[in-house]
Amino acid sequence: MIDLSCKYLGLQLKNPLIIGSSGLTSSVENLKTIANMGAGAVVLKSIFEEQIKFETEKLINSDDPNIKSWQDAFNGIVGKNEYYHDEAYEYITNYAKEHSLKHYLTLVTEAKKAIDIPIIASIHCSTQYDWQYFAKRIQDAGADAIELNVYLLPSNFDKSSSEIEQVYFDIIKEVKKFITIPFSLKIGYYFSSLAQTALKLSETGIAGLTLFNRPYNPDIDINTLEVSSSNMYSSDLEYSHSLRWVALLSGKLKCNIAASTGIHNSETIIKQLLAGADAVQMVSLFYEKHFDVLPGIIKDIENWMTKHNFKSVSEFKGKLSHTNVHNPAAYERVQFIRLYSSIV
Repeated sequence: MIDLSCKYLGLQLKNPLIIGSSGLTSSVENLKTIANMGAGAVVLKSIFEEQIKFETEKLINSDDPNIKSWQDAFNGIVGKNEYYHDEAYEYITNYAKEHSLKHYLTLVTEAKKAIDIPIIASIHCSTQYDWQYFAKRIQDAGADAIELNVYLLPSNFDKSSSEIEQVYFDIIKEVKKFITIPFSLKIGYYFSSLAQTALKLSETGIAGLTLFNRPYNPDIDINTLEVSSSNMYSSDLEYSHSLRWVALLSGKLKCNIAASTGIHNSETIIKQLLAGADAVQMVSLFYEKHFDVLPGIIKDIENWMTKHNFKSVSEFKGKLSHTNVHNPAAYERVQFIRLYSSIV
């Protein structure tokens, strides 16, 4: 009997396949399909800080009666393009925040009623301010865990790497004060020392790290001379970067590791588990194909395990991590040896 079950973020999963945060995980109907097709867990679509800001500006320029009545209370400052009194702006911001949060909390609550696999909520942070409040409300709505999606591009010339990276620790510190359910951090790879930062993050009490957040990347249209977006979805060749770091960090961190980006098939899932991942997150594949490919992926993993005489995931997880592999230098090599043949 093949046992695919695993533990992730302290949650019992029937298998390590997690459907990652995306627009596909923003409806209860899709979540039902995901659960029925055999996924181990699901990460809901993120609630974004940018979304709150967008809602705020939208409300400022709207005819919403709740906003209009508040504006009218401030004589001389009413007008779509005029300066708003701090108190009025704070009211509008809080109103927008609650409006967006209400929809998200409803999704969490309805999802918990509709499916029987762990539900991981997602918050997209860029600052520490107010996200502890979101986390607490999401916990109260019934989420099993929370993934903090933190991605800071170190492009500020006025801030040092330590100042930028401190934001991650500040967010964790604040969120820990307000929730008791497990939470993880989904990060990018722009760190001055990724290995050291990942280790320090794992020592803060978080339950897991997801490697990696796939960033939005710009492109340039040479015909229109405009900046545009590049490929929005990952390809099946992009897994190698996270594979390297999963293998390097496996056994070193004090939290779980989830692999993400470029995971499109059972073969890549198996590779990430062999490297030491506790779970894997898949997204882009399901934009190309529907969730009904999931059972086949799970079956392929079972067949591979049978072929290699593994009865459970725990028997081979991390078998080829940096710590356990015969030639650990293979994970650290970043240049072809032949380039140095004239030096050696």
